[in-house]
Amino acid sequence: MDRLQAMKTFVTVVESGGFTPAARKLDVSLSVVSRIVTELETHLGVRLLTRTTRLVRPTDTGAAYFENCRRILAEIEEAELATTGAHAAPRGLLAITASVLFGRKFVTPIVVEYLRRFPEVDISCLFVDRIVNFVDEGIDVGIRIGELPSSSLQAVSVGRVRRVVCASPEYLARHGVPDTPDDLARHSIIQTTGISTLPEWRFTRGDEPLPTRLSPRMATTTNDSAIAAAVAGFGLARVLSYQIASELWDGKLRIILADFEPPPLPISVIHREGRHAMHKVRAFIDLAVDTLRADKSLN
Repeated sequence: MDRLQAMKTFVTVVESGGFTPAARKLDVSLSVVSRIVTELETHLGVRLLTRTTRLVRPTDTGAAYFENCRRILAEIEEAELATTGAHAAPRGLLAITASVLFGRKFVTPIVVEYLRRFPEVDISCLFVDRIVNFVDEGIDVGIRIGELPSSSLQAVSVGRVRRVVCASPEYLARHGVPDTPDDLARHSIIQTTGISTLPEWRFTRGDEPLPTRLSPRMATTTNDSAIAAAVAGFGLARVLSYQIASELWDGKLRIILADFEPPPLPISVIHREGRHAMHKVRAFIDLAVDTLRADKSLN
């Protein structure tokens, strides 16, 4: 068995999500892919993949082996590029992810600048408001807001954002400025339900949690529409501070109840390979870290 070929085949199956698409990508028959993976599992003495009629997924052992194989293959490619003199220019496909609004406001300009610098790289952007599994969806780099669970992913801190309640000056002039979270019961509430449908905003008083139940007048699945409704003077919305940076600057919105805000949320650039990251990944991380750390609305 050619171990490197077996590793490459296994990695392609995981990244492609199945034997058939992997066979097409590798330009070999389905039977060849199946045989190679079976021989690899026999050689290792473990089950690497869970196979069903609809889905192929790595087992826990297979996921760890996938990460190691991917790192080894990346190091081999880097060594070959360095030997041939092609190492100086990043190349290939890079997959990145971020939340929808953060992706539009901050990541897209970074992507455009990166592509201008490195014409031999193509980038696939997955901007969604959910936690993305890097292995299942073939992601190289992600930007996440919030505390990170323990994982094998590498993280670089680039800033922090606040969870703020905001309203237009016109709304506050008509209805008054709430002094405490209890005052929200007398106001028109705009609730974003994209992440949580629970009609509750969490505040703090010192170190004491202060959850506040709400009766929203408007519920929406996107922060964009909640912000638009707040700017229009309909009521109070709760968003992340970066999402309304321009509206605050222009005077269209004001932050209220700042004394009751929970601790800020960290922003991290995360990736899989650690110090062994391929040149195209390292170049994107360097650009993203420098750009995001320099943005005052994220710090």
